[in-house]
Amino acid sequence: MRVKSRLIIFESFNGRDISDNPLAIYKQLIQVDPTIQGSCYFSVKPSEYSRLSQQFPNIQLIKRFTPGWVKYMARADFWIMNSRMPKWWQKNRQTTYIQTWHGTPLKKLGVDIQHVEIPGSTTAKYHEGFVAEAARWDYLIAPNQYSETIFKSAFKFNNHFLEIGYPRNDTLYNDNNHHYIAQVKQALFGYQPKTVMMYAPTWRDDDFQQQGQYKFTLPFNLAEFFQTVSKGTVLIIRPHYLVKDKIDITGFEDRVKIFADEDINELYLITDLLITDYSSVMFDYANLKRPMLFFPYDLAHYRDELRGFYFDYRQENLPGPVVTTSSEFMSALKNYRQANGFPDYQSNLHDFNQKFCAWENGQAAQKICQLILQGGKK
Repeated sequence: MRVKSRLIIFESFNGRDISDNPLAIYKQLIQVDPTIQGSCYFSVKPSEYSRLSQQFPNIQLIKRFTPGWVKYMARADFWIMNSRMPKWWQKNRQTTYIQTWHGTPLKKLGVDIQHVEIPGSTTAKYHEGFVAEAARWDYLIAPNQYSETIFKSAFKFNNHFLEIGYPRNDTLYNDNNHHYIAQVKQALFGYQPKTVMMYAPTWRDDDFQQQGQYKFTLPFNLAEFFQTVSKGTVLIIRPHYLVKDKIDITGFEDRVKIFADEDINELYLITDLLITDYSSVMFDYANLKRPMLFFPYDLAHYRDELRGFYFDYRQENLPGPVVTTSSEFMSALKNYRQANGFPDYQSNLHDFNQKFCAWENGQAAQKICQLILQGGKK
């Protein structure tokens, strides 16, 4: 079948959401050329269709894996996605597939993972699926040289890289101002908290009770946390969507907010201190050049047994203190409060930004739009 010119299908996280790089590209595209909106669609899971229809009333949605979806996918001029498509769905040879991916890798990816711990899959099957999928990508976005080198290895990708940074991060350059930040705080909290800290841990593949049922353990005591930080501090917890209902914040509902579905870039913009472990959020947040605190409480297990890292986590000169116990964590928070940051890590933060944010400048989505409007020509 011939593709239909300017028919564009977007998809975020296998249709679970409308977010991340595909949404940033969509917004920029209809801003540049409003006439194209009528032929742009987001592919979403049927189970999420009602929720996303209400959340994004001006975006056209199609239900994933339905007869209508097949008609649009088969004739699309472009696919713009941040995760993999099922192997059984074939791509029209005339369709241009732009893979945006969704993070700078610290943890091993694709065929670089020696032992896959995903329920219902094997290591060989996982590797085979990744290589077959990456062969279909016409373009792959690389946020930095470090990522491009890893993507070549992990995905066995041999087509065209777009060395432009991530479109989702454009807002960290274009909207990083007091007025916009105040608007976001008001919308999320209903007031202007003095200090916002965000705990955004990584997804732990093996922390499940049984297939499809995962756990979440907060590695610090909330009462002790709020005794240590300054008054007026609000804590945002940004969990994986599979565990967002497993977090106990009883007694702290007024000072702890669980934001699993909100736009993480807006959360970055209002956050004064990011607390994480091995999550790729560290690379995106580094664009803002703000303090970070690393709490890898299960470092040995995660590094050596579960996923493995691309660089030595403890020797990489991370842009903030690294703590592995609750007492060390509280001590670091006390230091942050007293010094209003981590001044001893400013040099590390600068170097980290130069390495991982070098291709970011707030214009990534605009460059993708130019590629689309030129018909996908290199």
